[in-house]
Amino acid sequence: ANNCIHKSDKYIDNPSKVLSVGQIIKVKIKDVKNGFYLGRGIDEKVAREGSLKMKEINYIHTEALPAGELKYGSIALIEKGVLVVAISTKTKEIFEVGEKAKHMIGRTPSTYETIRPLRNGVIADYEVTEKMLRCFYRRIKSGTFLNKPRVIICVPAGITQVEKRAVMEVTREAGAREAYLIEEPMAAAIGVGINIFEPEGNMVVDIGGGTTDIAVVSLGGVVKKSSFRVAGDRFDTAIVDYVRQKHNLLIGEKSAEDIKIKIGTVSPEEEEMEIEVSGKYVLNGLPKDITLTSSELIETLSTLVQEIIEEIRVVFEKTPPELAADIKKRGIYISGGGALLRGIDKKISAGLNLKVTIAEDPLNAVINGIGVLLNNFSLYSKV
Repeated sequence: ANNCIHKSDKYIDNPSKVLSVGQIIKVKIKDVKNGFYLGRGIDEKVAREGSLKMKEINYIHTEALPAGELKYGSIALIEKGVLVVAISTKTKEIFEVGEKAKHMIGRTPSTYETIRPLRNGVIADYEVTEKMLRCFYRRIKSGTFLNKPRVIICVPAGITQVEKRAVMEVTREAGAREAYLIEEPMAAAIGVGINIFEPEGNMVVDIGGGTTDIAVVSLGGVVKKSSFRVAGDRFDTAIVDYVRQKHNLLIGEKSAEDIKIKIGTVSPEEEEMEIEVSGKYVLNGLPKDITLTSSELIETLSTLVQEIIEEIRVVFEKTPPELAADIKKRGIYISGGGALLRGIDKKISAGLNLKVTIAEDPLNAVINGIGVLLNNFSLYSKV
């Protein structure tokens, strides 16, 4: 019973069938006990105490945010993937944000346009970024005790001081009472479960959407770091280019991302994977379907992963020998959506002759790190 969801005195074995995408969840302080969630949804769905940990709740993408109270440090909203905003071309008001806006890419009429206000981890459109944050704040604040939230923003390791100030300013102007910055690899290290305060070296490679961030962490700080723009977006662009050059087919970013997720690999698989891809045929401009195999993408994606390996080498060259010795013993931790690319751990391990460990929850490692930081704010305040 502890692993089930309770509804009308009946147990359902698979919680994901009950707590679905888009469900409105009301949360009250008394319903969160010892890190576990006990809540009631609009359709009287009840989670028994101990049945779902907060970590598992992170996977629930709630389109309508909690209407009750939130425990300090709990995660109320996760927008997975690239942040996209759909705005009206006439009024410049936001129409959709997040996953719904992402599905609108390439499908909008002339009255709407889709914008990515954050590119490569930095602000590309200040005004739209502010509106997007206000939208998130309104969702989180709806019916809660949070009037002006404390906000922690993860930024790439190589962000400039000017870009940092821009992030802080837009966060405060959007309605935050306090704004703090933390570098992504540091948040990922916390989320992976590394004790960052130990006097030992750990290397974290966070392969995100816009950037790959590499950091050597020790004694609560970043010793050496690097941030460069070879990550998920570059993987998608490479797939778009390959399909156009090899098959004379034009596809969009969303289709390329789907291909990457479903069959993307950097090493031969025991079983060949295939996917049907639809796009516009270059030679006549008409729609066409092709079959793409996983083996076709190995060379294209491996080239980009090799660039990541070379950047890790550069960071090692700058790392003090004692810390390098620690990393040799412990290996490298990789996180971020890019860590889910099939065979990437083996590829990096073979290229560096080091142990490579993929985070238990690579996609949410940074978010989980922020959750730990919020719940232990005084301990991590200097980070």
